[in-house]
Amino acid sequence: MDDVMLKQYEKLGPFEIKDFLAKVASKSAQEASLSYLNAGRGNPNWVATEPREAFFLLGQFAITESKRVMDLPPGVGGMPKAPGIANRLETWLKKHEDSPGARFLQAMVPWTVKKFGFDPDKFVHELVDSIIGDHYPVPDRMLVHNEAVVHEYLQWAMCGNPRPKGTFKIYAVEGGTAAMCYIFKSLKSNRLLNPGDTIALGVPIFTPYLEMAHLEDYDLHFVEVHAKQEHRFQYPDDELKKLLDPTVKAFFVVNPGNPFAVAMSDDTIKKIGAVLKERPDLILLTDDVYGTFVPGFRSLIGEFPRNTIGVYSYSKYFGCTGWRLGTIAVHENNIFDEKIAAHPEEITRLLDKRYGGLTLEPRKMAFIDRIVADSRDVALNHTAGLSLPQQVMMTIFSVAELMDEKKDYQRACIGIVKSRAEATIEGLGIQVGENQNFDYYYGLIDFEFWIRKYAGDDVAEWMKANIHPLDIVFRLAEDHGIVLLNGSGFAAPDWSVRISFANLDDHVYDDIGRAVRAIARGYGRAYEAATGKTVKIERKEELVGAR
Repeated sequence: MDDVMLKQYEKLGPFEIKDFLAKVASKSAQEASLSYLNAGRGNPNWVATEPREAFFLLGQFAITESKRVMDLPPGVGGMPKAPGIANRLETWLKKHEDSPGARFLQAMVPWTVKKFGFDPDKFVHELVDSIIGDHYPVPDRMLVHNEAVVHEYLQWAMCGNPRPKGTFKIYAVEGGTAAMCYIFKSLKSNRLLNPGDTIALGVPIFTPYLEMAHLEDYDLHFVEVHAKQEHRFQYPDDELKKLLDPTVKAFFVVNPGNPFAVAMSDDTIKKIGAVLKERPDLILLTDDVYGTFVPGFRSLIGEFPRNTIGVYSYSKYFGCTGWRLGTIAVHENNIFDEKIAAHPEEITRLLDKRYGGLTLEPRKMAFIDRIVADSRDVALNHTAGLSLPQQVMMTIFSVAELMDEKKDYQRACIGIVKSRAEATIEGLGIQVGENQNFDYYYGLIDFEFWIRKYAGDDVAEWMKANIHPLDIVFRLAEDHGIVLLNGSGFAAPDWSVRISFANLDDHVYDDIGRAVRAIARGYGRAYEAATGKTVKIERKEELVGAR
C-alpha cells in the first residue's frame, strides 16, 4: 500500500485500523494458504473453569429454591427465601457432589462465612436470589457480601504490601470501559475537571484515554508524561516534574502499561509520592487490569489511597471479557469529597440541585455515590447497579482466587503468556533481558529502536524518510496474514507495533516473530538497493521495548 493511502489511516485509532488490517490479512491468508493470525486484541483465549462450574451449578440450585416457594404448571416460580437456605444448599450439594462445581461450592460457602463472619443464610440467599436476578441491585452501588469479598480480592490483586489502612468503597460496573465512562462523567459533573482544564496522561497509554480527553463532552487538554524505553518504561524524573505544574489537575495512568506491559517500579512509585508531597491536591486515576500478571503488584491505589481512583476489570485474568465485570474503588478518606466540599457556594448550589432528588443532604453525598448516580444520569439512580447475576460471578471469581493460597491459577496464567512471549522473542532472533515488572500480556516492538541497534542510524534515518510507519502493520497483513496494532495510536513511538500474547495458540508466536523479522530484513534490502551500501546486522540485547 502506498504512502498516500497509508496517510488516510493516520487519523484513525489503532482499533479502527485493526478492522481494515483484519480484512486485508484474512484475504491474504486465504489466497496464499497462510494461517490468519490476529494478535491485535487482548481478549485471552483461556477461561477460569472452576468458578464457572460453581456458578452454573448454583443456578440449578437456585431454580429448586424458586420452585420450593411457588411452582405453577406454566413454569412460574417464586422468589427464594432466606431462612434455612444455607443448610438446604449443603444438603442439595451432597446429593449432587459428583456434579462439576459441587466441591468448590461445598468449600466456598463455609470458607467465606468463616473468613468474613457472614451470616450463612444471608450470604447464600444473596447468591441464590441474585443469580436468579429477580430484584434490582440493592444497594445499588454493590451487594453487601459481594463488596466485602471484592474488597479483600482487590487488597490482594491491587494493593500489595503494606495494605492501606481503612476501607475502599467499591462500585461494581460493566467492565473497565464502563468505569472509564462513569469516572470521566462524574469528574466533570462535580466540577473536579472542567472544560479547558489540563490533565497528564502517562504514555504510551490505552487509546481511549487519549481520545476521550478531546471529546467535546470533556474538552480537556493533556500533557504527556512519557515512560521511556531507555528507562525500561519507567517515568524518569524530568517527565514526572511535569506533574508539579499546578495547572495539571490529574494524572491518569494504566499500570501495568498498555501497550508496553510494564508495571511501575517501587522507585517510580516513590517518585510519584515525592510529587504528591508538593501537590497533595493532585488527582490520580489508575487503570490496573493487568496487575494480576505481575506477582506482588503494587498499585497507586495501594500506595496513595487518598488521591487515587482505582479501576479494575476481571476480564483478562479470568478470561471473561463477555461477562463485563469491573470495579471503581475510592477510599473512604479521599481528596475528592474534600474538593467537592470546598467548592464555592455557587457551584455547591448547582450540585445541590443535581443530586437533591436523591437525598435530603446532597452536600454529604460521597463522591463514589455521585459516580453511581451520574452513571444513570441521576434521574435513573433508583435502577442503577451492575446486574445481580454478574455480581454473583464476580463474587465467585474473587473467592476462587482468595481460596487459592498457593496461587496455582496465577502461575498458570502467567505461564501461558510468558511462554508465548518467549516464543515470539525466539522467532525474532534476539535476546532480551529479564524484567520483574513485565507482565507478558503484550509486547511493544519498536522498529526504529530495533533498526538503530541492529543496523545503525543510517538505515533508521533512511527508513523514516522513505517508508510510512503504518507500512509495518499493513505489510504484515498483506504478506503474512498477521494483524498487529500500530503503536502510534497509543502514543507509543511511530515505528512500533503491539502484539498480544493472550489470544492465540502457543505455537504461532514464533511464526509472528519470524514475520516481524522478515519485515525488518525487507527494509534492510530496500536500503541496500537505494544506497548501494551493505547492511550489517549485529546481535544485541534489550531490543524489544516491552522488556
